[in-house]
Amino acid sequence: MKHINHRATNEDIGFQIAPMIDIVFVVLLFFMVKIGTRQIESQIPAQLPIAETPDYIPGMSSLEETVEIDENGALSHNQEILDPSRDLTQLKDRMHRLALQSRADKTPVLVTICPQSDTSYSRIVNVLEAVQSSGITHLTLSVTPAL
Repeated sequence: MKHINHRATNEDIGFQIAPMIDIVFVVLLFFMVKIGTRQIESQIPAQLPIAETPDYIPGMSSLEETVEIDENGALSHNQEILDPSRDLTQLKDRMHRLALQSRADKTPVLVTICPQSDTSYSRIVNVLEAVQSSGITHLTLSVTPAL
């Protein structure tokens, strides 16, 4: 009968480099294939809004009102500057009267808010809340082009 040498089976084989090279090449191949499918943000087609005359609802003969907000937050309604100390109150009153008039005349009101590019968002939201509180539903935002 043949004896099996147990010492030979307990030998440390050491680190095997061949399987590691295979794994590295598979990972490298994966990343090479994946990088080709990546889409760069500047190449994604996007259509941004431009500053033009807002589109009105077809067939709608309406009262067209404009509220402008400058970079300092000052309000003007139809090119009439409102009193800075109580401009939101004045705007709410005017919008409420417009809403009442539009209901009486059965003519919708279209309000366009035109903020400057440096206007704070909180000021725009305050104006939106003032218009919304009057019950006016037709509202557009007009942006100014960046120079």
